[in-house]
Amino acid sequence: MEKKNSRRKPDWLKIKVAKGKEYISVKEVVNRHKLHTICTSGHCPNLHECWGRGTATLMILGDICTRSCKFCNVKTGKPLPVDYDEPKRVAESVKLLGLKHCVLTSVDRDDLDDLGAEIWAMTIREIKKTNPGTTIETLIPDFNGRKELIEMVAAEKPEIISHNLETVRRLTPVTRSKAKYDVSLKTLEIIAGSGVVAKSGIMVGLGEKPEEVLEVMDDLLAAGVKVMTIGQYLQPTKKHLEVVEYVTPEQFKLYEKAGLEKGFKYVESGPLVRSSYHAERHITA
Repeated sequence: MEKKNSRRKPDWLKIKVAKGKEYISVKEVVNRHKLHTICTSGHCPNLHECWGRGTATLMILGDICTRSCKFCNVKTGKPLPVDYDEPKRVAESVKLLGLKHCVLTSVDRDDLDDLGAEIWAMTIREIKKTNPGTTIETLIPDFNGRKELIEMVAAEKPEIISHNLETVRRLTPVTRSKAKYDVSLKTLEIIAGSGVVAKSGIMVGLGEKPEEVLEVMDDLLAAGVKVMTIGQYLQPTKKHLEVVEYVTPEQFKLYEKAGLEKGFKYVESGPLVRSSYHAERHITA
């Protein structure tokens, strides 16, 4: 197959860099409270836009992941011990940032007996106690599909629980290091069954076919998912999977139209869309 990523990125992937007062304020709080964000760890292309709007996706349980997915730029290796003061620091930072909607994610912690579920629950609880008017979206790992751990997070009643499929079924084994397509679907089904809004997302440009993306939509809807995000995969470093295709904005629009027609409440579909992009829109799903 011809490698298309050797050419220059198309115009629609050019990013506007903004560093206004809100950006500086978010950066100062993140640094002062020794927080981790997926914005920086994952080299998100929307960092300046989101921080410029005073929003950030906070990453808990450290910044070292026990998995090594071939698309992800988060560090992998042996994580540091759990920091039980982290939930309070995160909650206080949400207050300082004045966030009306908070997005949380985490690294995978397969080294822990509870896979990190306890810290997840504690963090949501602390945010709600310190910021009673703030809504919360959680982007969780698969917790190996363990129902009791997923329900431990769901019991804290965040407005949205998201878990990403990341790619189509066929490409999952070569894209994700440990996660399995059907385990992710099971995770999402448990989330939806808990009464919390279930959300998921995939990347395109990895060699998937449009009909496979439509199959993902059907699988997600069958699991009870109401919100879907679709964005362009961008290769973080030369060590990661190469981009097979830069999907056009027109194709993203077709995916959005198809998803809404199939029954999703919201579909965020575009070249620079990421899991938490415009997340505040989805709490009414």
